[in-house]
Amino acid sequence: MSSLPPGYRFYPTEEELIGFYLRNKLEHRGEDKMEQVVPVAHVHRFDPWQLPTMSGEPCRRDEEQWFFFCPRQEREAHGGRPTRITASGYWKATGSPTHVYSSMNRVMGVKRTMVFYLGRAPNGTKTHWKMNEYRALEESATSTIHSSAAPKSRSEFTLCRIHTKSASSRSFDRRPSEPVAAANTDAQKPVSAKRSLSHDSTSSDGNGSQRALRRRGEDDARLDNDNSELLQDWF
Repeated sequence: MSSLPPGYRFYPTEEELIGFYLRNKLEHRGEDKMEQVVPVAHVHRFDPWQLPTMSGEPCRRDEEQWFFFCPRQEREAHGGRPTRITASGYWKATGSPTHVYSSMNRVMGVKRTMVFYLGRAPNGTKTHWKMNEYRALEESATSTIHSSAAPKSRSEFTLCRIHTKSASSRSFDRRPSEPVAAANTDAQKPVSAKRSLSHDSTSSDGNGSQRALRRRGEDDARLDNDNSELLQDWF
């Protein structure tokens, strides 16, 4: 996994999280390889900001989301409610659990959303840390969207997605601040005018325009060759 080039991230769909990762974990298939991506952790014992460094290798460079298999707590195995209290606060469920559907409109799991609060209930302070807890259903209990049968969930492991709203935008969506953007715009205006004048002066007989197009094509071809060499180095 360390051989992956920069820019690669782990962004599975909910169907993939439940249908592949959680299902295989519950059936003890390929656990060693999967735990390199989604490790096992008792997420409710840790403050959320401690979890990113414990995440799988593909998620460590991420600034927004991390995934973990969470074992069932002992008190939950005996019919009790799980403990979601950490050293600094607690996880509080929001809303009601919702079903997760496959691309074939079959109920395949249940999702519960939680928010982390600092302090102690009921006077905690809400934070920007959130958790989606996924539970898989017994395969015999999966049903279509129109079925009225109550599905049964498996609770040996849940798959938890810890996420937060990053303070910075993703690199491909970053915009300069307004002063910087304005300065860049002003700096580009004379250049654009100069290019326009140059184009007008060299295109009177059409030869200048043709030479510019040939030169641009040569530059593009050289850039394509450079990119091909970089990709060969990675793969």
